[in-house]
Amino acid sequence: MKVLVTGGAGYIGSQTCLELLRKGHDVQVVDNLLNSSVEALTRVKRLSNRNLAFTKCDVRDTKLLNRVLGDFQPDAVIHLAGLKAVGESAAKPTLYYDVNVGGTAALLSAMEKVSCDNIVFSSSATVYGEPQYLPCDEQHPLNPINPYGRTKLFGEELLRDWSLAEPKNRHAVALRYFNPVGADLSGEIGEDPNDIPNNLIPFVAQVAVGRRDFLQIFGNDYETVDGSGVRDYIHVVDLARSHVVAVDHIQALAPFEAINIGTGSGLSVLQMVREFEKQSGKQIKYKIASRRLGDVAEVWADASKAKKMLGFQTKFGLSEMCRDTWRWQSANPNGYQKN
Repeated sequence: MKVLVTGGAGYIGSQTCLELLRKGHDVQVVDNLLNSSVEALTRVKRLSNRNLAFTKCDVRDTKLLNRVLGDFQPDAVIHLAGLKAVGESAAKPTLYYDVNVGGTAALLSAMEKVSCDNIVFSSSATVYGEPQYLPCDEQHPLNPINPYGRTKLFGEELLRDWSLAEPKNRHAVALRYFNPVGADLSGEIGEDPNDIPNNLIPFVAQVAVGRRDFLQIFGNDYETVDGSGVRDYIHVVDLARSHVVAVDHIQALAPFEAINIGTGSGLSVLQMVREFEKQSGKQIKYKIASRRLGDVAEVWADASKAKKMLGFQTKFGLSEMCRDTWRWQSANPNGYQKN
């Protein structure tokens, strides 16, 4: 199958491209390289021993996007391109709506021009907002509490309307994933955030490798196993596999489906830190800070729909998540920059 991947040079995108190539799919990447690296794609080609096509392109650049899709003629699209920082989304909501919603609309329009009817969309557990019950299944009320989450919800609604406009032909799958962590087992590709990491594990890894002095843990007084926040962490290799499985199964699904991608269990921040110390042999210095506005105490997925509809289950657990992150970070202390 010919699969176009937007945001394919990023953390999740590069791993997804690698899994696609390993499964024999042909891949075309478009990425504006705002928060990604072409070096990741060089490594993907080396690891898979296969080639892929890359065009530097913002999904809002309709002229170039139309040309890329016209040349490649994809059978399916995996849409990962977008902005993802919750705090930044509150400060720059118009930018987030432009990129995350406007970019999705531009992509669907380009797909229509080449009669590409299949899309797998990178959604997020943030669409649920404050959990009303746990675990969160796909029937949980949708009430995102920040602009980023709302852009993901509006992206889903756009995909629903697009697919139902031609329900006999079009298929859209929104993968609502939880907290991606880890790196490829080779240690060659992994998470390389610009500036200060927004997520827990890349920050922990940078403390372990000496790039940061200490970790801030936001809140230790939640009603959880140890007072720190609890999340559903999923290994990025598992997450990449879920995209490939969704592409492979998409024709058998309803015109629109939203599916959780998680492990189905929660881990606390302190549990993650302690396991990372064990896997890396490094002490992680941390300080307790006050809770962040908008953070919930705990959230994790009901992952049963993914198993039922896609035959998908995660393979990797806590130790592998931390082990593989450390393998990547220790081998690439400055990420994709020259070490």
